[in-house]
Amino acid sequence: MRKFANIVLWLTVAVLLLWQLPWLINFMSTPSGTSHFTLYSALADDFIYNDIDELGKLHRYGTDGKEYTEAETDSLLPFFYMRQLVADGRFPDTIMGRAVTPHEVKTAQLIERFNPRDVNTHSVPLYPLLESMPKRVELEMPSDVMRVTDQGVEFIDMESNSIKEDKSARFTQALTDKGFTFPALRVSGNPTTRKAYDEGYLMLDAQHRLYQLKRCAGRPFVKQFSVPDSVQLEHVFEIEPAGRQLRGFATDSQHRFYVLTSDYQLAPVQIDGYDPSTQRMLIIGDLMHWTVSVTTDDAIHYYALSADDYHLVRRYDYPYQDNSLPGLHFTSGNDTYCYPRF
Repeated sequence: MRKFANIVLWLTVAVLLLWQLPWLINFMSTPSGTSHFTLYSALADDFIYNDIDELGKLHRYGTDGKEYTEAETDSLLPFFYMRQLVADGRFPDTIMGRAVTPHEVKTAQLIERFNPRDVNTHSVPLYPLLESMPKRVELEMPSDVMRVTDQGVEFIDMESNSIKEDKSARFTQALTDKGFTFPALRVSGNPTTRKAYDEGYLMLDAQHRLYQLKRCAGRPFVKQFSVPDSVQLEHVFEIEPAGRQLRGFATDSQHRFYVLTSDYQLAPVQIDGYDPSTQRMLIIGDLMHWTVSVTTDDAIHYYALSADDYHLVRRYDYPYQDNSLPGLHFTSGNDTYCYPRF
């Protein structure tokens, strides 16, 4: 018995050392994080990034090593720093030959962030379907929630926990009439009232076809996206930008990235690829260009894309190395689960 207890004790000590010792060494040896915020400037035709020196002072550089002052950076990135330029009285009437107004700039601004946790974490498959054509300006949460089963759509009254048979049948029939095959592989939406309008949900059916489902004046609205037969979509992400210029984003089985346009088309984005289950993405867009960053295991890849057709304008790769000591971990930045992993 004593021998067994000693074995258990030393196994416990080994696990604790494998877990805590690498963490302690990484905590003591890892330098403080530095900002490397990067945006494409069409006026400079270059990426401008922030860097912090050893004294904690912020510097701004181009990829060729040229340093810019704070005021120069504001002027070279007029869409992003529009509020500062307006406050200084320096916001231009035209940018690269195009007449612009602060309101137009604000409406066209797009900032979207995607994390592996978005797709690696299981969520409760109950979806509030807001009214997209409310009588009042403010959006309101419904008294029921929607779930998608193998047979169709069901609406459950939250107070009585009973199924609304008539409403469920109407929405199921509307999807079926458009060719939707149950069950849904993906359901993506933004169920909150803290937004200007509601676009319902994007849904991938069992055949990987993409649909939008909305509730308009109490009635179902279903629209199918035009997707080529050669494309098998895997993930969809609905967005509701102020300018209503887009409906969302999607990736396919080959990790190609697409924009879902307002006219229900699929527009390919000219980047190397994006795997939402393992990589992080940040999109910062304006009237003329998007800066898209994709974080992989060994680098951050920055892409400057045309805001019109999403073709590649310029690229910048920022390499980095993870010098941390490997060890036993129970959590990860890619999901919300707790289990042993090395």
